[in-house]
Formats: sequence, C-alpha cells, structure tokens
Amino acid sequence: MHERSSVAELAEQLRGELDRYSLGGKLPSSRALVERFRVSPVTVSRALAQLSAEGLVVTRPGAGAFRARPRESGAAVVGDTSWQEVALSADGSAEPSPRTVDASGVLVSLASPPPGVIEFNGGYLHPSLQPEQAMGAALSRAGRRPGVWARPPVEGVWELREWFARSIGGAITAAEVIVAAGGQSALTTALRALAPPGAPVLVESPTYPGMLAIARAAGLRPVPVPMDADGVRPALLADAFKASGARVFVCQPLFQNPTGAALSADRRGEVLRIAREAGAFVVEDDFVRRLAHEDSGPLPRPLAADDSDGVVVHVSSLTKATSPSLRVGALAARGPVLERLRAIQVVDTFFVPRPLQEAALELVGSSAWPRHLRAVSRELKNRRDTLTSALRLRLPELALPHIPSGGYHLWLRLPDGTDEPAMVAAALRAGVAVTPGRPYFSAEPPAGHLRLSFAGVAGVGEIAEGVRRLKAAVNGSTAGSWPANVQP
Repeated sequence: MHERSSVAELAEQLRGELDRYSLGGKLPSSRALVERFRVSPVTVSRALAQLSAEGLVVTRPGAGAFRARPRESGAAVVGDTSWQEVALSADGSAEPSPRTVDASGVLVSLASPPPGVIEFNGGYLHPSLQPEQAMGAALSRAGRRPGVWARPPVEGVWELREWFARSIGGAITAAEVIVAAGGQSALTTALRALAPPGAPVLVESPTYPGMLAIARAAGLRPVPVPMDADGVRPALLADAFKASGARVFVCQPLFQNPTGAALSADRRGEVLRIAREAGAFVVEDDFVRRLAHEDSGPLPRPLAADDSDGVVVHVSSLTKATSPSLRVGALAARGPVLERLRAIQVVDTFFVPRPLQEAALELVGSSAWPRHLRAVSRELKNRRDTLTSALRLRLPELALPHIPSGGYHLWLRLPDGTDEPAMVAAALRAGVAVTPGRPYFSAEPPAGHLRLSFAGVAGVGEIAEGVRRLKAAVNGSTAGSWPANVQP
C-alpha cells in the first residue's frame, strides 16, 4: 500500500484484521501502521476514526486504539450506510466537477504527529512563541466590556474594522472591511463570491493546498500560473487570463506559501494592470505580513493599498501571528463586490462571535502586541538561519533556491528521480514529520519537493535534531527512492 492509498482501503484492511485481537486488545501504534502500510499519519488517523464511528475500534488519546467490546443489549446497532455513496454523488444534475472534497493537503499541517516526532510540518507558532499571557489578559478584559455578549454588527465591530483598515493602508476605510472567522473562512467567502461553480480560477504554482481545496470544494477549476523568485510571472499570468477566460486570480504577494517569494516592485503594478484589463479580481491573501523576520527591511504595502479601481479583494488574519484558536481575520474590498462578500458571509456564519472580536481588539491595542511581534521576528530569523545552515551542512543535495525574509518555512527541491512519498514516509520512520510538495501543485509538479516549517518546533535544538533525523532518513531510504547518482 502506498502513501496515496485511500482511507477507505486502509479502513477495510484493518477491519479484516480485527479478529486477530482480543476484545479490548490494543491495535498497533499509528507509527507502526504508517510504516507497515506506507501511508501518511493523516490517512491512519482518518481510517481509525472511521472504524471508531462504526463502533469497531475505541481510540484513547495518548494510549492508542483498541478493539471495541460488543455493544450492550439495547444499544444502537451500526446500520448500512452504503446508500450514502449514491446520495452524495448522484443527484440528477450535470455537475461540472466532482462533489468530493479532498482535505488531505490541509490536514497535513493540522494533524499532530505521534509523540516524539519532530514537527517540521506545522503551520502555526509553537506554544512557546504564542502570546498566551497577553491573549489571556485580553480575553479577560474583553469579558468585562459592557455588551460583550450582545450581537455584533454582521460586518464586525467597528473599532476592529478600523484597525484592519489602518493595517492595510492606502485609502481603505473601515466601511470597506468585513471581519471574518480567520483567513481560511475569508478565502472561502471570497472565492464563492467571485466565481460560479465550474469557472476557472488562476492560482500561483505552487500554492497553498488549503486554497486549492476551497476552490475545488466550490466546484471551481484551479489553473496554475508559474512563479519564480520574484513572484508570479506577469507574461504567463496574461496568457492564462486569455486562455482560460478566468475572472479571478488568487495570490500571496508577500512571503508566499510554500516558496517564501515576495512579488517584486516592478511586477506589482503589472499584476494589477493585467487583471484590470482582463476584467478580473485579484484575491490577495496577505497571511503572514506580521511574521516578517528581523532582517526583512521595510515591507511593501499590500496590493490593496495601491488599488483604486476595486480590483483587489484583500484577505488578512491575526491567526498566524498569535494562535490557531484566535480565528479572527478580515476581508477588504471596494465597489459592489463588497455587498456580495457581506451577503455570503452572513448566510454562512451570521457573524464572528463578539467576545472573540473584542479580545482581538484588546490584544492588538495593548503594549504587549508590538513586543510580541518583535520577539517573534527575532526568533523566526534565528530559527530560519539555524535550519538553513543545518540543511547546507548535512543535506546539500536538497536544493534551497530561496531563503525568505518572512514566514515560517523553507521550500526544498528534491533531486530528480526522488520518490517523494517514500522520502516523506522514511522521514516519519526516522522521527521527523515533513510536508510533501505534491499537494501544493494544481497540476503535475515539475519535481519532488519538501516543505519544512520552523515555527512549530520547540526551538533551535529541535531543528538541529530534526535535520539529523532527516539525514538518517535519506541514508536509510529504501532502494529506488533516492537517485543512484546522488550520494547522501
């Protein structure tokens, strides 16, 4: 069984082996299942969850998975749910795209690796980098505000909208900002507002898997536009608009995920001009502006700050710079599209809970906020430099074409001919979780890649140990997974 094997296949395999274990007996560990079946930890977790939902397995956090004992008399009996496969896919309509939703690319960065595994696949700050004390104090102060439990305006608390507008700059006003439940929710709203099901949407290549999942779940067709070290290539962007007829381009102009590239100054105006001539919107995902490194220098303004024609729909969030649970972000736009964004968000979620908005406002207005950003800026640079040096020393065969001055990850190209899934599985067996490159491409990738995050680990010592383990995975990888002409 290979890394890409489906959850259903693994669940079926495990289901057929349950008789080997006594009632209440413990199943093999997740790590053992990963190694045996050569699948990802996410696939194992989802397969066990499926068996748990069927009443065949009981999972206990920190202890493992166990064969379930028979249900007591009178308990609900597991029925036949196979009819749902028909109901979920065959509704008599001519769907332009499959209705299945692939969340695997998102789950890679959300899943917690087994104990003892170094987390190079994380997408959020390690707890030691999060402003936990400041967030706790902000939540406490927010809880004492009069009316904090009252219904907020559907567009968001005015003062928080003003803060986001000032953060964007230019002529953006609070009236053009809608508070959203984090960046992922804001991107979902934007894509649903701007493109009908079946429509093409232009995306950077490579790009954030969560955005690709959003697009496909909405029935959209992602069309890749190649990038280089200076961001998206304008000539190819113009060609893609003409060839596809797309009316939306989604990009991350600053510290792009996964490459870390920043759109160069001479291309910023070109991208806006090309989109305007195509009659198209640019969705600007400004997700890590607050995670610039200490040596980044002055940052370019958001594209939205230089847009006077309503081309840009701006998305930003506080989550990456704080905590995965502080899901507060913003959408900013001009013109009639603002009303559509507002309508879709209201229909989907009504509004972001007011206590969370008030806590976010308390946090960013406190003296602890700039101190936190400075501390994170220093630490991320230190971690980036540590990881870069360790890779160059121990794994020079992994190409590192760009070292970003912001964000929390490095993008590595594997030698030609490398079996990427086998490399990821070998790394996990060696005790380090890395993110495969394939989910970042909406079409066939030009080569194998790995993304290594340095934000979710405990510190520089763990980074050094993680690279040592990754080196061991390269040395001990199975025959054929590493090109013969490369000496690890």
